[in-house]
Amino acid sequence: MLPNDRLPLQGFKVLDLTRFLSGPYCTMVLAELGADVIKLEQPGTGDDSRRLAPKVNGESYPFAMPNRSKRSVSVDLKDARGRAAFLRMARDCDLVIENFRPGVVNRLGIGYEAVRDVRPDVLYCSISGFGQTGPYRDRPGFDIMAQGVTGLMRMTGQPGGRPAKVGIAVTDLAAGATAIYSILAAEMVRRHTGKGQYMDISLVDAALAWTVWESGAYFGDGEVPAQTGTRHRRSTPYQAYRTADGYVTIGANNDRLWKRLVLDVFERPEWLDDPRFVTLADRMAAIDELEREIEAITTTKPTADWIEVLRAAGVPGGPVFTYDEALDDPHVAARDMIAEVRHPLIGLMRTIAPPTKFSDLPYEVRGPAPWLGQHTTDVLREIGYDDDEIERLYADGVAYDQHPELHRSDVDV
Repeated sequence: MLPNDRLPLQGFKVLDLTRFLSGPYCTMVLAELGADVIKLEQPGTGDDSRRLAPKVNGESYPFAMPNRSKRSVSVDLKDARGRAAFLRMARDCDLVIENFRPGVVNRLGIGYEAVRDVRPDVLYCSISGFGQTGPYRDRPGFDIMAQGVTGLMRMTGQPGGRPAKVGIAVTDLAAGATAIYSILAAEMVRRHTGKGQYMDISLVDAALAWTVWESGAYFGDGEVPAQTGTRHRRSTPYQAYRTADGYVTIGANNDRLWKRLVLDVFERPEWLDDPRFVTLADRMAAIDELEREIEAITTTKPTADWIEVLRAAGVPGGPVFTYDEALDDPHVAARDMIAEVRHPLIGLMRTIAPPTKFSDLPYEVRGPAPWLGQHTTDVLREIGYDDDEIERLYADGVAYDQHPELHRSDVDV
């Protein structure tokens, strides 16, 4: 891994019990800000996302994305010796983070109270579908359930269509992002007061917190957000329009940009006095007619031509890419948003780089995702186990390393 002596979380140690995406996304960011993240996984199976295809040389490429820059330790938490090892690790950690269903960590003896007994100032973060309290606390909750119960699926997709899932696991990522800033805030408090903190984060709560304008419209006027396709709820023209060969996005969402669009892009000066389009309220009321009028024009030229005309007029606009086209775009390359890292099993692989460009902070991918149990021996030694104890844990199936043969001195891991 790259040195972290210039990173803000240098010396901050994390014991990561999370699986799938919400927690792993959070701890990936912490790791690349300098934290030493120890990913604790069950022997044999590990994080459930390790089974996701595609796989290269037996390793899941999707798993490798949010689990880079971490170390993996594999011990059986259902065994008393595994729990003892966990508590010894937790004693030296600043943060424990988990995303089991509520109650599981307490049944295993690794919950907040158990950890606080060995590390009184610990930060402990729990991520779950519905939270640690409330009538739904015991329900299993993945991203699709959270999108359903928060109304997101009823406001996504085409009007009159079936409920649509957002294209990415948005509630997982919302919860992960919420965990990041909550943990950093708790750490700032701890540095001032010496006191630890317990954090209860749910996918549902995090997703609702992101419905900023939708909640404003509902609380202000009782408006229930419905499906709008690519349209904006409060402004128009602001959507994707058909062209001769695809789609173009146009964002003329104030009067200044509307005039530029009408006069310099579409050359329809009469629209400025058309009673259907004079004010924003008029345009919103006639949004279907406006779309038909605009597409009667935009379908006469290909997308690239419209992008150039829009650029010249100073009106925001752009293409509607497929994902592969987005990753191949020269702007993405110029922003260094695709990084390469060498995985000990997959080999050279590409990943999405950290997004923030700091002026004086080396925020980057620090290393590949670990294989299951890659650092078990190292970490057990760090917390005081001798080699004989470690060997017994391996022999009894309490500790696990999926590829002990790769620890040879001639293998770069």
